[in-house]
Amino acid sequence: MDPPGQHPHGPHGHPAQDPALARGGRHDGHDDGRDDGHGRGHRHGHDGHRHAGLGRHSHGAPQRFDRAFVIGIGLNAVFVAVEAVAGWISGSLALLADAGHNLGDVLALALAWAGMWAARLPTSRRRTYGWRRGTILAALINAVMLLAALGAMAWEAVGRLSAPPPVDAGMMVGVASIGIAINAMTAWLFASGQRDDLNLRGAYLHMVADAAVSAGVVVGGLLVWRTGWLWLDPLIGLAIAGIVGVGTTSLLRESLRLAMDAVPDSIDPDAVRRHLLALPGVDSLHDLHIWALSTSGVALTAHLVMPGGHPGDTFLMQASTALRAAFRIDHATLQIETGTAETGCPQDCGNGSAGTPDSSA
Repeated sequence: MDPPGQHPHGPHGHPAQDPALARGGRHDGHDDGRDDGHGRGHRHGHDGHRHAGLGRHSHGAPQRFDRAFVIGIGLNAVFVAVEAVAGWISGSLALLADAGHNLGDVLALALAWAGMWAARLPTSRRRTYGWRRGTILAALINAVMLLAALGAMAWEAVGRLSAPPPVDAGMMVGVASIGIAINAMTAWLFASGQRDDLNLRGAYLHMVADAAVSAGVVVGGLLVWRTGWLWLDPLIGLAIAGIVGVGTTSLLRESLRLAMDAVPDSIDPDAVRRHLLALPGVDSLHDLHIWALSTSGVALTAHLVMPGGHPGDTFLMQASTALRAAFRIDHATLQIETGTAETGCPQDCGNGSAGTPDSSA
């Protein structure tokens, strides 16, 4: 049995040659270091358990966006100071709220960057997947921080609706216009990665939210200057908080799901199951588990019942390639068993990812 929490990998996470498999014998008992609902350090008896990548799979290291983070953090930090002073001088709640929101975004960008940096740290005997889950935690914290900032902004806006203070509309429009440019440019820096990485999506949403708030401040300033209706300033701030809150709630929901090892929203577990059952020689499968290693990497484990015997390394390599191409699953571990479907499976065959409908969010 391997040490707890450690796969039988060679250097750099690549599968080490198993002498039993090399001799064509059985591979009795593998401690995969993952609970999977069966108890830690359980043993499997099976004819073959290999990582489907066979030395060529990677742990899906996230793309580097270091330059984008440096530029985004620097620009927004300077703008926070300028906007806070302008908001204090002009008396604009919208500017002050936006400055506070921007300060939260500077911290959020730093947190997202720290998460991506942690994900690139090397693996170890105890942390066999490294620190990649740091990106999920960063996305989760970012979502909570953004919702808290929006809530505070909405609360203050409601309080000011009944007695709106005078504001300097000209300063509002000028400073907020600069904010639109800075936030839009920062969001653009993360646009290419936000579709595939939840952590980057959190940073991207923060910047889009700030650009929207700044745009609202501009509109409010122009309307206040034109009409003299001071209540427009807090009303627009309240509307922006509601709109941005909808997108942030979605980010929070998906971050929580990934943190709890749920199947990522981008993957249909039933489709994965059908795909594996359609592989040549597969009679049935059980113990199918799909979870996020990070905000940009997905892992899969499954037991494939193949009465005809172990299909060999080529089959596993092709299965891994197909899973990566069809579902973007970059770390697949397939266990081959030669028993028939009638013998039943020894573990949690009825879990949601193995085919039982899951009604949870």
